[in-house]
Amino acid sequence: MPVEFIGYIGSHNQSEIIPPQGPIVDPKHIETAAKIHENGGFDRALVAFHSNSPESILVAQHAAAVAPDLGLLIAHRPGFNAPTIAARQFATLDNITKGRVAVHIITGGSDLELQADGDHTTKAERYARTSEYLDIIRQEWRETAPFDYKGQFYDVHGANSLVRPYRDSGIPVYFGGSSSEAIDVAGKHADVYALWGETYEQVAETVAHVRASAAKHGRSPRFSLSLRPILADTEEAAWARADHILATARSLQEKTGFTKSSDIPNEGSRRLLAAASQGSRLDKRLWTGIAALTGAKGNSTSLVGTPEQVAEALLDYYRLGISTFLIRGFDPLVDAYTYGRDLIPLVRQLVAAEDARHTAQAA
Repeated sequence: MPVEFIGYIGSHNQSEIIPPQGPIVDPKHIETAAKIHENGGFDRALVAFHSNSPESILVAQHAAAVAPDLGLLIAHRPGFNAPTIAARQFATLDNITKGRVAVHIITGGSDLELQADGDHTTKAERYARTSEYLDIIRQEWRETAPFDYKGQFYDVHGANSLVRPYRDSGIPVYFGGSSSEAIDVAGKHADVYALWGETYEQVAETVAHVRASAAKHGRSPRFSLSLRPILADTEEAAWARADHILATARSLQEKTGFTKSSDIPNEGSRRLLAAASQGSRLDKRLWTGIAALTGAKGNSTSLVGTPEQVAEALLDYYRLGISTFLIRGFDPLVDAYTYGRDLIPLVRQLVAAEDARHTAQAA
């Protein structure tokens, strides 16, 4: 199947090796990042969500306006908007952008972070609420007549949106979360299940679990893998760059805020740290250095090598069932440009050749 590439648009230029400076919402940075991803052949770009971050839908709207061919993946946390309102917000933007919207559902693993927005539910309650939330959103997108919905968390009477997704196929729902509760909900709702950059063994295990969960609902989701590729002209230079990134990140931890915490609230981070405990270099070229340093706060593992070597490693993941790659760099703008120039075309070529071989064998 065709492979999809997703990049990352932050509201300002920051990473583990770039301390924040200037305004937290930098329109010029958003515009530049959007155009680099559009010109680099990315299918979409993720706009993240956190309890202290700028509002993801508004950042995505600005990015969509300046990059008319770029799709957006908008991170969204259920439970803070009414699901009927969220459904209309996404459908409205989807119409404005002529079908370029996808939503990435992030339920939230940290009780403390959720409490910053006034939410004092448990993780199990949040995932149960997310399932109801997505039930209602999908009905709001699909139903042409008024509908009712009564659950544990939502009681809706006569919902009837006049705005629906731009395409008949609807708005794709990406879903993150590695706990058992998350996988249960993903099986029912995810069009694309997203996981962080784990080992081949871990990825195969998770893909199997999610497929089994989805099969109970007669569904077959696609899968996305998030990684931080580190490229150079030679393998030696790429590993030297990884070492430099680690040293820089360590020296700037207090300034960047990517400090390690004793509390690891989500299962995804625990899985990355379990991989890191096996060593800093795993499989062909999976590097766990930043994950170990920061406590695996988010997407923090890398593939290290030449563009050709990293493309081959991505093909390995494709063979495990991954058809979407969410890639972002430690130098966000420069790396996005390099991925578009040197990595994405190679992966697309390898995947096309792989698919052609399978087609020929099946004939």
